[in-house]
Amino acid sequence: RIGLGGRPAAVRADDARHADPAWTDDPLLSRLLQAHRAARDSALELVEDLAADADDADRLRVAVARLADLLAPGTNPLLHPRGLREALRSGGASAVRTVRALRADLASRPRLPEGHARLEPGVGTASAPGAVVLRTPLFELLHYLPATEQVAEVPVLVVPGVVNRFHLVDLAPDRSLVRRLVEAGQQVFALSWRDPGPEDAGRGLDAYAEAVAEALGACERICRVDRTTLLGISTGGLLAAAVTARLERQERVAALVLAGTTLDRERSRTGPAAAPVDDDDVRAAVAAVGRAGLLDGRRLAEIHALLCPEALVWPAWERRYLGAGTGRPDPLRAWNLDALHVPAALFRDLAELALSGALTRPGAARVLGGPVDLSAVDREVYLLSGVADRVGSWQAVYRTSQVLGGKCRFVLVPGSTAAAVGYGTSAHRVAAGAVSAGNPADAERWRAASHVEQGSWWEDLVAWLGERSGAVVDAPPELGGRGLHPIHPAPGTYLSWATPAGPLSPGPATTAALRWPGT
Repeated sequence: RIGLGGRPAAVRADDARHADPAWTDDPLLSRLLQAHRAARDSALELVEDLAADADDADRLRVAVARLADLLAPGTNPLLHPRGLREALRSGGASAVRTVRALRADLASRPRLPEGHARLEPGVGTASAPGAVVLRTPLFELLHYLPATEQVAEVPVLVVPGVVNRFHLVDLAPDRSLVRRLVEAGQQVFALSWRDPGPEDAGRGLDAYAEAVAEALGACERICRVDRTTLLGISTGGLLAAAVTARLERQERVAALVLAGTTLDRERSRTGPAAAPVDDDDVRAAVAAVGRAGLLDGRRLAEIHALLCPEALVWPAWERRYLGAGTGRPDPLRAWNLDALHVPAALFRDLAELALSGALTRPGAARVLGGPVDLSAVDREVYLLSGVADRVGSWQAVYRTSQVLGGKCRFVLVPGSTAAAVGYGTSAHRVAAGAVSAGNPADAERWRAASHVEQGSWWEDLVAWLGERSGAVVDAPPELGGRGLHPIHPAPGTYLSWATPAGPLSPGPATTAALRWPGT
C-alpha cells in the first residue's frame, strides 16, 4: 500500500527531523518515511507477540523503539531534503564535507556531532565571578562573589552529581542559577569534582561523602555560621541526604534542595526510557568496570544523548551536517557531553544501593562508617523533577518525598531536570501547602491535586530559600576567610579544559574580581 501511494505520511508535530514539507510532498521521501514507520510498528508488534516475560518485553520494547528512532530517515544527512538540496546546489561538495565531518565525529568518543565542542570556561560558560577557596585531590570549593550589600546569613552549598560537572548551575552569563541566587542575596558555594584517573579507582561512596562533609565545614568556617543549605543535583542529592543522616547534629543542614534525586530504586515501568533493569546485567557491569578501574564518562555521555536524540543529537546534527551554520554550541548540550569518569569503587557502591534498595530501609545502608536512616532526616526539602527525564522518571524522584522524614515541597517542571536547573522554566507544577505526611504515596494522585504556577521555578526556589536562610547580614568584604583564602579565580582548575592549576596572578584586575564590589 505504501509503494502504491495508498497511505499518506503522518508527520509528528514535535519531530523536527521530519518537519521539512518534502517528507510529505515528495513521493519518494514520503514513501521512505512511511516505510520506516511501518517497519517500526511491526517490530514493536513482534516484541509483544514473542516476549513471554513482561520485563523482557519492556526491555525489548525500549531497545527497539530507541533503535528505530536513531534509524529514522530524517537522521541521515544524505537523505534529508535540506542535505539533498544543498548537495545539488554545491555540485556534491556539501555531501563530501558531510561525510568528512561524520568520519571525524565517529573517530573518538563521544561519537556524536560536535561531541568535542566546548564553550570557554569563565566566558561562555561557568562565568559567575568567584574564586576557589579550597582544593583537595577530589574537589575544589568555589565561593561566588556576592551581588548585594547585604546577604542571607545561611549559605547555600551546591553538590553536583558525580557524572556531570558543576556548571549546570552556571551554564551561561544569561542562564545561571548561581547568578540568580546571589542577586537574591544568597551566599553561594559550589563543589567542582576533579575528573578521576586510574589512581582514583578505589574512591568509593565514603570518599565522596567525606568531601561533602569537608566542604560543609568550610562553608561554616568562612561564613561563621553553624548551618548551611545543601543543594544536591542527581547523585549529588544522594550524597547530601546521606551526609545529613550521618551528621552528629542534623541542624548543621538548614534545608535540603534536591534536583532529580532518586533514593528509592525504580521498579515500576514508568517514564520513556525506564525499562526494568536486570540485576545480573548490573553485576556484570560492576565487574567489568572493576577490571577497568573507571567507568568512561564519554561512554555515559553517548548513552544519555542517544536516549534523547531529538533534543541532544538532532540540533547539533542539523548544524553540523545540514548546513544550518556552526554558531555557538548549546551550553546545555556541551555540559551534557562533558561527563566525568566514575571510579570503579563508587560505581560499585551506587549499584549496590540501587539493587538492594538499602536507602529505603533504616540502617541497611552504611556511609562514613555508620548506618543511614533517611526517614530520620527531618530537614525541610525542596524536591525538583522534570517530567521528560529519560533516565528514570519523575515518579521515581517523587518517591524521595516518601523516603525522607521532613516536610517536602515537590515541584514538577516541563522538560528535563537538567534543562530546568540550567535554563529555568516558564511554568512549574506544585501542590500548595503539601508536606511529606500529606503527600500521597502515588505520584499520579499528587499530580491530579497539583496546579500550574506561571513563572520560573527559580523564583519559587528563591522565595523558599529566603524563608529558611536566617537573618540578613552585611556581605563579606572578600571571598573566603578564616584561613581559607582565594587560590584561583572561578571556575577553578578542575574543569578539564580550564587553565592548569596554579597560584593567582597578582594585580588589580585579579584583586577586583575576588572582592565584593565597592570595597
